[in-house]
Amino acid sequence: MIPFLLFAISIQPVEEGAPLRQPQLAASHGMVAMTYGAGSSIYFASSRDGGRSFDAPVKVETVGALALGRHRGPRLVILRDSLVITAVAGRSVAPGPHAHGLPDNGDLTVWRSRKGAAWTRAGVINDAPGAAREGLHAIAAGPDGTLFAVWLDLRGKGTQLYGAMSKDGGMTWSKNVRVYSSPDGTICQCCHPSLAFDGSGIRVMWRNAVDGSRDLYMTRSADGVHFETAHKLGGGTWKINACPMDGGGFVVSNEGEVTSAWRRGEEVFMLGPGRAEQSLGSGKDVAIARGKDGVYLAWTKEGTVWVKTPGDAAPRAAGAGGFANLVALADGAVLAAWEGGGAIHTLRLP
Repeated sequence: MIPFLLFAISIQPVEEGAPLRQPQLAASHGMVAMTYGAGSSIYFASSRDGGRSFDAPVKVETVGALALGRHRGPRLVILRDSLVITAVAGRSVAPGPHAHGLPDNGDLTVWRSRKGAAWTRAGVINDAPGAAREGLHAIAAGPDGTLFAVWLDLRGKGTQLYGAMSKDGGMTWSKNVRVYSSPDGTICQCCHPSLAFDGSGIRVMWRNAVDGSRDLYMTRSADGVHFETAHKLGGGTWKINACPMDGGGFVVSNEGEVTSAWRRGEEVFMLGPGRAEQSLGSGKDVAIARGKDGVYLAWTKEGTVWVKTPGDAAPRAAGAGGFANLVALADGAVLAAWEGGGAIHTLRLP
């Protein structure tokens, strides 16, 4: 079997001392593109051939401080007539030994581009200044172009999950709504949330903190304002008095069936509709997408990205690195991207 790595392509750094990190892919309306961070700069790169190659990256903006690393970083949505990037940015890096390079006053900020035009800053999503400074968020677009964003919010005591909606392509955003607040006073403080639209509205997944456990939960909303009672995913539980910085992901089929994947302990699990959770083996930082032939997965194990496609009996090594991201393409394939050795690597998965 020919190794995946022979077909991978790479995007190399353009600034000395600023490795490329946290790639995020998007594919919609006939376009494939990605965003990522390097130092305090946000970049954008597009593909004209379905992810087989990428044009030279474009710098979106250099900010004072950019939340980056451990699933933080910019996110990208492709709309019919425009592109939207979101990232948590601030004026300066927070001081102190546990600041981890995060902005001291981070806001969830929006950049927009008419396709082919320059990027412009469009505003801030969180309506409590600095509330998004933990740097972890997700954004998605509905079939009509409605945008919804969720983020870990620090406006009150403990970490809560907040959200907001835009109906004009990210130019303006609704009053922030509390998506979820844990009865124990905080959700998991530094695991990224996941978000998707389906035929009935919006689904959101995050890692909770309840009774000493850090498990994945999900809720749904028909209007982006009122959210159903959250339910736990999977049959097991992870008792841990720490944040694993690893939030998992999920996909929704055309029939509205949810398949999710996440880490518990040192293992990666997948939960499909009507099935018990399935261990995929040891690993972390799992990503998931649904292609024409079924569910694709990628995760990191011992410094290598592993990929499992619907046709594989076992996962295969894709290349050195971590923090993989997956997106389904219009031709039924799936595109993977990950960071490694200071560069971004991409690979089409059949």
